[in-house]
Amino acid sequence: MSDMTETPNKAVKAGYARHLPLIAVAAVAVVGAVTLKDYLSFETLRENREALLAFRDANFATVGAIFVLIYVAIVAFSLPGAAVASLTGGFLFGLLGGTVLNVMSATMGATAIFLAARWGLGNFLNSKIENAGGRVQMLKNALRQNEIEVLLLLRLVPAVPFFVANLLPALVGVKLRNYLWTTAIGIVPGAIVFTWIGVGLGEVFDRGDDPDLSLLWEPHVIGPILGLCVLAAMPILVKTLRPASKQTSDEE
Repeated sequence: MSDMTETPNKAVKAGYARHLPLIAVAAVAVVGAVTLKDYLSFETLRENREALLAFRDANFATVGAIFVLIYVAIVAFSLPGAAVASLTGGFLFGLLGGTVLNVMSATMGATAIFLAARWGLGNFLNSKIENAGGRVQMLKNALRQNEIEVLLLLRLVPAVPFFVANLLPALVGVKLRNYLWTTAIGIVPGAIVFTWIGVGLGEVFDRGDDPDLSLLWEPHVIGPILGLCVLAAMPILVKTLRPASKQTSDEE
């Protein structure tokens, strides 16, 4: 009898434990949004630029490791300051080094929140979607048929918030390996742009200005990114049109 009682209790405890990573992420995100918003800012970077550059010159590898850890935490816990971190990567490590560290850090942080969400809610929501009908199941099937293309679009389309692109795939059960490589590849164009702006931060600070992130929407910047979005969407369009064209040929 006692064994039968202990088994459900263990199952309940295991169920609670499964939600702990996601609860921790949510808690840190709320606390961080309140306490860190004034620190993870361009003003903080401006005030400490000389000290940061000097410390980087004396301890390049250490600064790189610290930068990665901070950036991963910002992404994993959805803290404010992701744009500041991306520009800081360019400011401290140049275009090539900054882009590599930005992409690596953002991918690691995105994977952490993906795993936390999948472990906490993914299986539960996935089973609910499997048992659902209508448009919900249609969306699930569409994602299964075009998983890679949709994942790339989530990363490339500028209007999709980064945290949405991190959480949504986990909640609908995409493959981890596809999530990993599409994240690493899909964020490269945006990472290059942010890092490039960061490379020129020194001159911006010397003028007493703030970095102009509206450059992201300049035609020569957003145009190529939208072109990549079209390329990523082409396989979906072809798959959609192929059955229609096949049906038309059969009727003829």
